[in-house]
Amino acid sequence: MVVTEEIHLPSWDLYELSIPCTVFGKPQPDLADPWYDLRLCGMREPGSGAYEGAGLSLHTAYGLADLVDADTVIVPSVPDPCVDEGRPLPPELITALRRAHDAGARMISLCTGAFALAEAGILDGRRATAHWLHTAQLAARYPKVRVDDSVLYVDDGDVLTSAGLTAGLDLCLHLVRRDLGAHVANQLARRMVVPAHRTGGQAQFIEQPVPATDDRGLAPVLDWAREHLDRPLTVEDLARQAAMSPRTLYRRLQAATGVTPLQWLLNQRLRRAQGLLESTDLPISRIGELSGLGTANNLRHHFLKQIGVSPSDYRRAFPPA
Repeated sequence: MVVTEEIHLPSWDLYELSIPCTVFGKPQPDLADPWYDLRLCGMREPGSGAYEGAGLSLHTAYGLADLVDADTVIVPSVPDPCVDEGRPLPPELITALRRAHDAGARMISLCTGAFALAEAGILDGRRATAHWLHTAQLAARYPKVRVDDSVLYVDDGDVLTSAGLTAGLDLCLHLVRRDLGAHVANQLARRMVVPAHRTGGQAQFIEQPVPATDDRGLAPVLDWAREHLDRPLTVEDLARQAAMSPRTLYRRLQAATGVTPLQWLLNQRLRRAQGLLESTDLPISRIGELSGLGTANNLRHHFLKQIGVSPSDYRRAFPPA
């Protein structure tokens, strides 16, 4: 991971810097062994001084030259003046990112880190995102990048970008899910006391805040739905269980989760299917039934559309222990 700030690390950048440290930097041998090997790479030569900000000092043991040997490179942010004032990004950083990408590294940006990947040409022709406060600047400055300000993160295979702040955590957990499987990502999320996967996108945070209505009343019906995913549930079924009208249930669930009730059900069914593929040797057809996705063909259709691989390929990637 690149530490790009020169001095006076802002508190927001410290937050984004700490997210990968928390997810990848602490070994979790009971979840997966080996875990990730995280190395912080500074702009300065190792040992030449500390990065200071918010009353903290940060020493990095590695430099930009070490990026070329990485399997994954994370740029959590760039200095604010490079975004707000158009100050050029350090050319040595851009060169190091290009070399790492050319060497086959998976490239990741959190929030304004997308500006560094864009400057290096790594995002040309690709869909990408950043914090919604900065997506207009990103699109204007780098017209070859297809900027999407409505999502929490974009997975474009070997290049992934996230929106700002906590969306960086969403992307990091997604990486764990992709690398080590849904079970490991879910257990890690539980330890961090965060959702393993947030539905919806940045659109729910732009201009209009999350509604202040008290939706704790939805929890029982959502728990009930998760326990009965093998049934052909409808919005009417959920509304009846919640003692609401279908219209009220639809409105409140969409306000709380950012997606429609049927999309929420589909997401839960896919998550159930992932867990069964990872933890059992049940036939694909049976997993389709237990997850509520029906036939093996229907399960395969939704897996390919939402996850990008077939259930069989997913099982081969994350075989039952």
